[in-house]
Amino acid sequence: MTQQKKTILSGMRPTGKLHLGHLVGALENWVALQGEFQNYHLIADYHALTTNPETADIHANSIDMLIDWLSAGLDPAQSPMFRQSQIKEHAELHLIFSMLITTARLERNPTLKEQVRDLEMENIAYGHLGYPVLQAADILLYKGNVVPVGEDQLPHIEITREIARRFNALYPSEPPVFPEPEGKITKFARLTGLDGKRMSKSVGNTILLSDPPDVITKKLRTAVTDPQKLRKGDPGRPDVCLVFSYHNKFNPAETAEIRTNCESGALGCVDCKLRCAARIGDALAPMRERRTHFEAHMDDVRDILHSGELRAKEVAQATMHEVRTAMRMG
Repeated sequence: MTQQKKTILSGMRPTGKLHLGHLVGALENWVALQGEFQNYHLIADYHALTTNPETADIHANSIDMLIDWLSAGLDPAQSPMFRQSQIKEHAELHLIFSMLITTARLERNPTLKEQVRDLEMENIAYGHLGYPVLQAADILLYKGNVVPVGEDQLPHIEITREIARRFNALYPSEPPVFPEPEGKITKFARLTGLDGKRMSKSVGNTILLSDPPDVITKKLRTAVTDPQKLRKGDPGRPDVCLVFSYHNKFNPAETAEIRTNCESGALGCVDCKLRCAARIGDALAPMRERRTHFEAHMDDVRDILHSGELRAKEVAQATMHEVRTAMRMG
C-alpha cells in the first residue's frame, strides 16, 4: 500500500502583485513541496478584512496574486487554489471554533501584539483578535498536517493545535476529526526591503516579481549599502550590505568574488548593484514570461480558480459533515 500524502494548507492575503519577499519567504517553498504533499493554497480575502475592511480592490488583487502563484510554478492540477470567501465552510467552522477559545488566550498572542505595535493600531477589531481562530478553521477544514510558516506565525499554529485538541476532546470520534498540525519553518531568511526595513509594497521598498529588467535596475540603484563605503576604493563590509544579501540569494556563484572585491575596495557600489540587478532580472525572467502568457489567457485563469474552488468545497463539505456528526448536530 502507498502511504497517503500529508496535507498542507497555506495562503496569502490578496494584496495584488507579489514581490521578492513573497518569492523567497513562501512561493519557492510551496513549489518545492508540491510533489511531496497534497497542497491547498488559500487566497485569504476574509483575512484581508482584519486590517482593512475596504473591498474595492480585493477581486483584482486576488487575480493578480493568483497569476503570480501560477507564474512562480504552482501547478493547479496538484495544488488547488481558491478564494476563502467562496468556501462558506470556512466561516461556519470559524464560528464553532470561536466557542472553544477564550479572549484572554487570544490577547496573549505575541503575533497580534507585534501587529498592533507595527500598525500603530488604537482599536482592535473583533475579527482581528480572532484572526488565529479563522486561520485554525482554514487549516483544519482541509485536515492540514503541515503548515509552512515563518517563525512569527508559530504562535498561530500553536493556537490551531490547541483548538484541534479541544474539539477532539469535547466531541470524540474514531478517528478524531482533526489532526494537530505542525509548523514547517521556511529555510531562507526574510529579505529586507530596499531601504533596509521590512519589505512592504505600501512602503514602496520592493522589487515585484513582474518588474521588467529596467525597473529592477532603477529600483536597485536606490538600495542602501554599507554606510562606511562612500566611494569606489573604500573598503566595504558585505555582511552589513543589503545588496550583498541579495547577491547571496540570486547570485551565489559570484558572491565569493564580490566579497573579496568589495572588502578590498576594487568593486564600487554602483557596479555591484548593476550586477545584482542583472541576476535578479535573469531569475525572474521565466516568471515574467509565464505571467505574460496568463495575462493573455484570462479565461484560463478564471477556469483554474473555479476548478480549485470546486475541489476545495468538496473537501470542506466532507469535513463539516464529520464535524456535525461528531457534535451530534448533523
